[in-house]
Amino acid sequence: MAPDITAADVTASKPTGLAKAGSMRCMPSWAFVTFLAGNGDYVKGVVGLAKGLRKVKSKYPLVVAILPDVPEEHREILVSQGCIVKEIEPVYPPESQTQFAMAYYVINYSKLRIWEFVEYTKMIYLDGDIQVFENIDHLFDLPDNYFYAVMDCFCEQTWSHSPQHKVGYCQQCPDRVSWPADFGPKPALYFNAGMFVYEPNLSTYHDLLEALKVTPTTPFAEQDFLNVFFRDVYKPIPPVYNLVLALLWRHPENIELDKVKVVHYCAAGSKPWRYTGEEENMQREDIKMLVKKWWDIYDDESLDYKNTVASAGAGQRSLRSFLAALAEACGVPYITAPSAA
Repeated sequence: MAPDITAADVTASKPTGLAKAGSMRCMPSWAFVTFLAGNGDYVKGVVGLAKGLRKVKSKYPLVVAILPDVPEEHREILVSQGCIVKEIEPVYPPESQTQFAMAYYVINYSKLRIWEFVEYTKMIYLDGDIQVFENIDHLFDLPDNYFYAVMDCFCEQTWSHSPQHKVGYCQQCPDRVSWPADFGPKPALYFNAGMFVYEPNLSTYHDLLEALKVTPTTPFAEQDFLNVFFRDVYKPIPPVYNLVLALLWRHPENIELDKVKVVHYCAAGSKPWRYTGEEENMQREDIKMLVKKWWDIYDDESLDYKNTVASAGAGQRSLRSFLAALAEACGVPYITAPSAA
């Protein structure tokens, strides 16, 4: 099993300025990627994510893998927010293998298409109900050939089908309840697939599809499937990179909320654009604060793509004006580069 990776390891993976300069000889192509299907309101989540990445000044674009059923209106919204929209064809499990915790999970196998995006050397996948509150670009610098994601929690009722839930065992607090010896070997580490760092590869994509043909479906669909497929190359990263909200009430001892970089609004009732506060745990002050933080970004018109582009242009013009004034004060001519044709 691949060793886990700590917060210190993630920080240490950031290259020095010298190492970064040396790597410029062959610049990798990196991007964030998310997935969108249908004509529902998840497009709001993707817009919020695009604006969140701009707010934290990420250097890399957001690619949106969309299914053919995403309406033109939603595609135009995404493009207007600076997203790179790539239509993909659906991927389905074998017929009759569709027994999931939630019916709509069946379409989530289409996420496997993102392994085809080989124009990028490394990508960070983020679900549409995720928001990034601090820059995470440094995750692209993690060593290659591993699959990085945050460990999930088995304490919620949605996991009642699992042996972990039945015995009260959770990998978030493995010492609280020991794994019973008569249950066999302790389960492999299991990640939440709402956020992960991976490398697109056509050979891997082919192997994923071949494995899907012979792998029985399970309640958590593509998440269970990816956990089995990448089990030997999985490296856990700290929960700050994908805070599943249930950790706030199930494992508060593991969470320092002021240090969280990525929030996953996956608990029932927590989608900010649908939030009513009526569902269980949704009246918690930390939940209300996180929902407000999402809306603050979504409603901030200065983070709209057209406004950030205009602001960047104004900054360049201000720099040119400053340089011209400096040249005049020094008595030397100010020569600008010729405009591109």
